[in-house]
Amino acid sequence: MAHLLRFLLLVMVIAILLTTSVALGWLNVGMGHIQLAIPSFMYVIFIQAFVMFYFIGVSRLVENVWNALNSQGNLNELFDEIPSDLEPYKKKVSRYVHESQLSKRQTIPWTMLMLVLGTIAFLLGGAHDTGMVSKVVHSGVAYGFIVAMGIGFYRQWLYLGKSHLLLGEIKALFGISRDAM
Repeated sequence: MAHLLRFLLLVMVIAILLTTSVALGWLNVGMGHIQLAIPSFMYVIFIQAFVMFYFIGVSRLVENVWNALNSQGNLNELFDEIPSDLEPYKKKVSRYVHESQLSKRQTIPWTMLMLVLGTIAFLLGGAHDTGMVSKVVHSGVAYGFIVAMGIGFYRQWLYLGKSHLLLGEIKALFGISRDAM
């Protein structure tokens, strides 16, 4: 899943860079930047929601495993034969809980900032098109969106890899196939 999300993030960056390049007059693709901005930003909304829920889902899965280990009642969900000493499992899962929450904290604020700035830039683009705001206002917010997207892309790329490895480790810890959901 992380590889798919990374690919989708690359497509997002390419779409926004294409839209920006057309707006600045660097490229001519036969369409204006407005016609490119509409599907590009809809795609940004889609992929950012997808990435955000991936990190929320990974964190929730790890928390569920942590809760099962500590409740003693649901251990049969994790083990075929329940071991006598659960401390090594608890220690590792505690680290996984921390890592998954860190991934969520490091990516979701950038996701939200991208969505907010992108939405404002998109709306200000329409306002500029109707003459209600100057080009400087629309461009300034659009540049802010591009910077937030760059930082968010880097963080999402990095933490998608870390979360992918974390899922592999937690599955290996409990003897679950790496391909299993």
